[in-house]
Amino acid sequence: MNKNIKYIISILLVIPIALWFLLRSDSSTLTEKETGFAVSDTSTITKIFIADKKSNQVTLKRTNKGWIINNKFDSNPKLVEGLLGSMQRLKVKAPVPIAARDNVIKRLASIGIKVEVYETSYRINISEKLRFFPYEKLAKIYYVGDATQDNLGTYMLLEGAEHPYIIHIPGFRGFLSTRYSPKPDDWKSHILFDYSLTDINSIAVQFGQLPEESFKVDIDDKTGNYNLIKLSTNQRIVNYDTLKLLNFLTSFSDLRYETRLNNIMPTIKLDSIVNSSPIYEITLVDENKDTTYLKGFYKKALSEETRQAAYFELIPYDNDRFYASVNDGEDFVLLQYYIFDVVLYPLSYYTN
Repeated sequence: MNKNIKYIISILLVIPIALWFLLRSDSSTLTEKETGFAVSDTSTITKIFIADKKSNQVTLKRTNKGWIINNKFDSNPKLVEGLLGSMQRLKVKAPVPIAARDNVIKRLASIGIKVEVYETSYRINISEKLRFFPYEKLAKIYYVGDATQDNLGTYMLLEGAEHPYIIHIPGFRGFLSTRYSPKPDDWKSHILFDYSLTDINSIAVQFGQLPEESFKVDIDDKTGNYNLIKLSTNQRIVNYDTLKLLNFLTSFSDLRYETRLNNIMPTIKLDSIVNSSPIYEITLVDENKDTTYLKGFYKKALSEETRQAAYFELIPYDNDRFYASVNDGEDFVLLQYYIFDVVLYPLSYYTN
């Protein structure tokens, strides 16, 4: 009898404790379901998908060489790091007031940017050091909307949640929607050439108006043995300035464009430019036999209206910038002579 009483008392003591843990767990789950926008450990993020209602979409994917865009283009590391930092620091500022809730939800449904966050998870996860069978899982989906009237918060809604919230980053004054651009161009790296000397197999530079100044450099080995070839005659040049040529080759370690114009310039104007005669052509073949090909074109100095002025004849082209088509139209960009002049010297520069 005494044993039964002890057993009953034990059950009566355990039940409230169990209920407390159960209710706490349900409450925590509900809170996470409603307000769990932030990612505490962004190193686990493997992929981010962003899309809007206008068919713009981008996938940022983590690789061993950095983040890539749509499985094709290199990303701008600073922009991706900025996004990850924002995702880690998202905080709920306040729930959307009941009076405004329906309008905010309708607005999110019509103009909201969809964000999907994928993370590495483990089928067996005992501790940080005892985790097995990793796989990629969809961790969360949320929608990013307009800024609040004071521009100090952004309306967001987690998929599956009942209520939208005003989200902010503590210490940051501004709204967050601009950090979630669904346009691939906004994430692209501006680097056109990023090759160390040991990565280069050959480089050719052709001058449309001065074909006799066109040349090619073949790198026989990585110890300084270069073949300088005059392209117009296919003649090998024996006497050249070694330091000048070395400076030319090493300059391809960091050459960037200013602006990508594919989706900015009208198609008619772009087609007119790329169908004109190029002033420069650069062809770089790396050690893996992959080729980067750039065609440079003049940029008119003045607007269409100002072109009628008499002094336009004196300055027909922009002295600071020129256009370039990259890899046969994959990109159309604006370049600065200040950056590219170092690799646009003619053959005679290296032989004098």
